[in-house]
Amino acid sequence: MNATELRKKTKDELGTVLIDLSREKFNLKMQKGTGQLVKPDQVKKVRRDIARVNTIINEMART
Repeated sequence: MNATELRKKTKDELGTVLIDLSREKFNLKMQKGTGQLVKPDQVKKVRRDIARVNTIINEMART
């Protein structure tokens, strides 16, 4: 997910993206715990996407 794409979204859309990413992170953690995780690098990507969305939300709140 690109920061420029996220900046085009509204605050409500970013909230739904954040919820979806949090669910995906949870599912990946469960897969990791059971040994079914195929792509271990996906956890890192999702974590960074969550941080990116939170940053954009905070930027919108400041302006």
